[in-house]
Amino acid sequence: MNSKVLHRFLRGMANLALHSFFTEVRVIGSENVPKTGPIIAAATHHNMMLDPVVLSCTFPYKRMMNYWSKASLFKNPVMKWILLSSGNIPVDRKSKDRQVLFKGTFDALSHGEAVAVFPEGTSYTEPRIMQVKDGVAWASLEYCKWRQLNPGKGHEEDVKIIPVAIVYTDKSKYRSCVIIEFGKPITMDPYKDQFLSPTEGASRAAVKRVTHQLASQLFEMTVNAPDWDTLYAARMARDIMWEGDRSLDLDHFVAVSQTLVDLFATPNPTANIVSVKRRLLDYYSLLQSTHLSNSVLSALPLPRSLDPRTPATLPSRLYTLAILFRDSLSSLSRLPFFLFPLIVHAPVYVMGRMGARMVKDEEETVAQNKVAFGFLSLLLVYPTAFFFLWALFLYTRAGAILAFVTVALFARYHNQMINDNYEHAKRLIAAWRVLIGVWAPKRWEYPIAILTQYTTPVVPKPSEWVTNRPSPTPGASSTSLAASPITSTASPSSPASPAITPQLPSVLQLDDNAEPPVKTRGRRPPSRRIMRHVLRARIEAVRALASLFDQLERAPTKHLRASAHLGRMYGGLAGGSGPEIKADGSSSSEDVLALPEGWRSAQEVIDYLRARGGKIPQLGGAVEVEGEWAAALSSDGEGSHHGTGTADEELEWVTPSA
Repeated sequence: MNSKVLHRFLRGMANLALHSFFTEVRVIGSENVPKTGPIIAAATHHNMMLDPVVLSCTFPYKRMMNYWSKASLFKNPVMKWILLSSGNIPVDRKSKDRQVLFKGTFDALSHGEAVAVFPEGTSYTEPRIMQVKDGVAWASLEYCKWRQLNPGKGHEEDVKIIPVAIVYTDKSKYRSCVIIEFGKPITMDPYKDQFLSPTEGASRAAVKRVTHQLASQLFEMTVNAPDWDTLYAARMARDIMWEGDRSLDLDHFVAVSQTLVDLFATPNPTANIVSVKRRLLDYYSLLQSTHLSNSVLSALPLPRSLDPRTPATLPSRLYTLAILFRDSLSSLSRLPFFLFPLIVHAPVYVMGRMGARMVKDEEETVAQNKVAFGFLSLLLVYPTAFFFLWALFLYTRAGAILAFVTVALFARYHNQMINDNYEHAKRLIAAWRVLIGVWAPKRWEYPIAILTQYTTPVVPKPSEWVTNRPSPTPGASSTSLAASPITSTASPSSPASPAITPQLPSVLQLDDNAEPPVKTRGRRPPSRRIMRHVLRARIEAVRALASLFDQLERAPTKHLRASAHLGRMYGGLAGGSGPEIKADGSSSSEDVLALPEGWRSAQEVIDYLRARGGKIPQLGGAVEVEGEWAAALSSDGEGSHHGTGTADEELEWVTPSA
């Protein structure tokens, strides 16, 4: 087989780009991957070219990956060598004979190599896994048939399927994190006898069984929501309970996120669920519009008049000015140590930003362009720096080594410094914007009629390449919350009309028409006109979340919806074991991806979140504004209580015990 020289080189370059863009790449379950033998890695695909980069760079034991490519590209001998050397194998898509279709795959597997496939068929941005096609199952079972037709040829083991979930904490955000989890191997022993059976429809039935098993594992290792509203509400709740960008352990990121999604997908978990989701979505949408994050706002030590633990609403003008000066001085004190690396890498940041703007409406392509454009810029910046230093060293051999070491250390220094300085820069910008928003006259605020466009989250366009969208369950429909303005008198702790989200038998059987409409916004709204609304929304969101958990704690035995795997682990199952695959290959369900639904008790969910570091806000005794905090309040009424909650509804934080 080809030694894959280009694959090794490209993987090394991609690894540099990967760790330059992401703060951390967390690998889970590497022990599930065999060190030798034929395997097919079946990975989720939601971030374009970054997915194969992540998969190739993190695959255990540095095994070489082989990706499917059109067979017609291999006709030219030079192109054939390039494709094989870079880790591609031919797939003859025109052939109706699957033994011919997968011939290149069989060649790789027979030599004990690893083949990588993205069974969803395309990269897309949706709130859940939308489709898992049968290609992986066909290739695996056809390889079993090929081994039977060619006894003694190739590797002695049958192929194993390794489910791989690639989850991004924010797939288009610079310095975010990525989690890649390798699931338990799926062997062909339970399926190959049925596949090789001469009974009509038996082969297709075996393929569907394998696909269902693969889909079940991928589902368990990823975050899946019935609609965008539910996903965004869960994200906002998670960001409030884990304020720092790195406060939630990445090992628990998927399970915690799915737990919150299941909570907000539960029909009528509390009487005020509609109001709670609306407050969370208001805040989430305003953060989207202003390009701020809750972690940045939480990092600003603003006075208690902004702290959601107190009843006051907005910080004083003088205090926010003091915060601005302090953060400005703190950032400027670090600038001399980072200014030169920043100037040198400026073309990289500029090009990455330009690349992102080219595909701003395609979320799954944004990060790819940032990495690609930025890395191409680095290929110009670093060689230029090397030759400049080498010239200073008079082009000597020792000078070349010294120049190379200097550039390498400089790059490492930049990567070590960027995280801290990037966070300080975001805090500084946020402080300026808070200052402008608070100091601006109140009459400059957006009126409710204009604000409404910023309180409905923008959702990505549905992918035209998703062909197997789940059919809606008869009698079930998911309800999207309409945009509602933020008012100063709303209180999410007050009783609300019952939630109208129906019982959902499967996360993968939901009405796609329920998603909120895509809204197109112009430029970022001026801070002077919207910042007060953002600060008020932050308080209301935390207050609403506290009200939700307060009601849940009053009904600790209430059953909350849970994904099947979480129900098995922490509660129970409400349904069967999934759809039955009939002898003719058809399913007892309209969707082979339909999964049973489980449940968890309210108290268990609360304890689970606290045990993993979640700071759940609770309604408790009144918190007084005293001393310097009271003196910091302005005369514009910013110190007055916001909302209509009574004294026993003010907030206090419950810190999880060790």
